[in-house]
Amino acid sequence: MAEKKTAAKKAPAKKKSAPKKTASTTPKVNIYGLDGKVKGNVQLPEIFDTPHRPDIIRKAVNASRANRRQPYGPGEKAGMRHAVAQLGKGRGAARVQRLTQGGAAAESPPNVGGRRAHPPRPAHDWSEKINKKEKALALKSAIAASGKMDIVKARGHRVVDDMTMPLVVSDDFEALFDTITMDYGKKKARPAYTKEAIAVLQALGLQDEMDRAKNGVHQRAGRGKMRGRRLKKPKSVLFVVDDMAKAKKCLGNIPGVDITTPKGLSVELLAPGGDPGRLTVYTEKALNALGGN
Repeated sequence: MAEKKTAAKKAPAKKKSAPKKTASTTPKVNIYGLDGKVKGNVQLPEIFDTPHRPDIIRKAVNASRANRRQPYGPGEKAGMRHAVAQLGKGRGAARVQRLTQGGAAAESPPNVGGRRAHPPRPAHDWSEKINKKEKALALKSAIAASGKMDIVKARGHRVVDDMTMPLVVSDDFEALFDTITMDYGKKKARPAYTKEAIAVLQALGLQDEMDRAKNGVHQRAGRGKMRGRRLKKPKSVLFVVDDMAKAKKCLGNIPGVDITTPKGLSVELLAPGGDPGRLTVYTEKALNALGGN
């Protein structure tokens, strides 16, 4: 008798298990109050785990600056708006264009008022391409660099050794404008926003950093100082806040300071000139917007 063939039973498909959530390796940093005292701590977002890539950061900064560059050059008829003629051969004089009225040399590059020999072309394309993934990695790496003490110090910022990086302040910093307005309103005096803001920064241990930026302001060398760029100012603290309008009224007049929101963060703000590790102060709200708890 022929043996009966039995169909092999199929093994039940295994259910795909959900990926296990791994604990974040980012450290906890202190939260400082307006008096400079530690009020608690917070776990940094995972974005601060991004590897340090100074090459990608510099590439992104250079591309951003190049794409913002405006083409320039002379007009098509610059230096050529003259009635000219040549003397011709046999007169013992250079065969250059000369004004028909006056006889002075004109139009040629060596002559006064003539065209330029090799001018910049307005049609030149100064833009540089950078991949989307490279640009995103540069921003994440620049944010992560603001949380590393050795990189911040290597950039030249003066910070207290026992301070945790990045510097995180409580949400009372967001209400600093309203607090100053209320206090001075009781006295019926004009609010001194910058003075009160500087007192808070001094309590946070940023006095040396403010002095570095203030004393570093100097006059530019060369012709640039004649074209609206007389002074060069060092970059100091970058404040990342939730309400940018009110923060500007308190911090906008301090030398070297920039203010932005989490959505407005860019590689140029975090790494001016392509050098990562800018001293950055985050409020709790701003840190939560980056993915913090």
